[in-house]
Amino acid sequence: MKTDTIAAIATSLSDSGIGMIRISGSDAIEVGNAVFRSISGKKILNQVETHTLHYGFIVSGSDPCENSSDWKDTIIDEVMISVMKAPRSYTKEDTVEISCHGGVLVMQKILETVIRNGARLAEPGEFTKRAFLNGRIDLSRAEAVIDVIHSQNDFAYQAALNQLKGSLSEKIKSLRESILYEIAFIESALDDPEHISLEGYPERLYNKMNEISKQLKKLIDSADNGKLMKEGIATVIVGKPNAGKSSLLNLLVGEERAIVTDIAGTTRDILQETIRLHGIGLNIIDTAGIHQTEDTVEKIGVEKAKKYAKNADLIIYVVDTSVELDESDKEIMSLLGDKHTIILLNKSDLQVKVTEMDLSAFLTEIHGDCMSHVKMIKTSTKDNLGLDELENTIKEMFFQGELVQNNEIVITNMRHKENLMDAYSSLNLVKKTIEDGMPEDFYSIDLMNSYASLGKIIGEEVGEDLVNEIFSKFCMGK
Repeated sequence: MKTDTIAAIATSLSDSGIGMIRISGSDAIEVGNAVFRSISGKKILNQVETHTLHYGFIVSGSDPCENSSDWKDTIIDEVMISVMKAPRSYTKEDTVEISCHGGVLVMQKILETVIRNGARLAEPGEFTKRAFLNGRIDLSRAEAVIDVIHSQNDFAYQAALNQLKGSLSEKIKSLRESILYEIAFIESALDDPEHISLEGYPERLYNKMNEISKQLKKLIDSADNGKLMKEGIATVIVGKPNAGKSSLLNLLVGEERAIVTDIAGTTRDILQETIRLHGIGLNIIDTAGIHQTEDTVEKIGVEKAKKYAKNADLIIYVVDTSVELDESDKEIMSLLGDKHTIILLNKSDLQVKVTEMDLSAFLTEIHGDCMSHVKMIKTSTKDNLGLDELENTIKEMFFQGELVQNNEIVITNMRHKENLMDAYSSLNLVKKTIEDGMPEDFYSIDLMNSYASLGKIIGEEVGEDLVNEIFSKFCMGK
């Protein structure tokens, strides 16, 4: 394990009020002492107590005499500097953090000075990687750090924060302990059959595996919602030209992002926006109107609309109820398939020529009677009608009407889901072995596989390559 001293800018590399340079490693305090002068011009960091904050200056000079005033000519910036001695730091190593003015140039100058005095530039995520390797946090909590940073909505943030606090770690450790107990019991009974009886044990183990499997299944089932919470719902707005798609986008975004005119075909290419609809993340794509056209550019837009609809989590189909349905509507309805779909009966403030019954008849003609995943809402983008119902319908479709805001564990990481599924499959094999009346020593193989799969989540059963891949996705300085 590397113990050399690393440094990086830990704040955004853009002009701001405050910037921070973080130093960590066995020589962090020595490096900090070399570049820092107190207000009186003295080097003090090698004498201070841990978890203390000091005011002074970062200097770039070649160690002038402390008793002279020459050091003042080499001042880079006025700073506050904190010292945290091992093991009471983020990395469990000696750590120095320099809080300076947040200009890009001044931060770079300080970092260059720090590196010139014995540190090296940190790799992406190396501070958190060291926290993991030094045992301060496990791998699932380390991954939660980057999830907190990248959270796009309140629910993704809360799920990541719960994981950072250790909710998933503690659950996984508890499940592993239960499995390990059974492994140890089987091995002990096989080694000492005179004192430890296995009579009736298969039935007890089967019930125990059922209980653990239910807990694993609950975690696995939470992953679909977790992915949507974390990444947002891929939402595509489709409809014929001039149905009100762009007006809907503008209402949802809260500003004029799309050009709205009475001229059909105004939107010729896709528009993408990410919004939070009362906590729900929607990655919205407004598409060109789908219809038969000889215009080359419009044709490209229509094909893009079909492509995005195919890959969407949610399709919002905007219907102009003041215009009768035609072949273009049938073409759009054929794209819906088994997708979550909300049909907006728009322009309901005008004379209605299309009803819910008309749409239902068209849908049945194309897809049969299996369209229970399609919901219809009367809207008017002109009068801002129906948006609250749209929000509630989305909640009901994807989150059964409620979004998790408590301490319930939600799986948001696909690596975790895969490992949970592997562990679940191994426990099912244990149950199958019991059902088939196999000897007890056969149970241990699949129990160990389940134990190992769960260990991968918290980092106890992973290789160096996977660790490096995970932390390479982190930002510099974290």
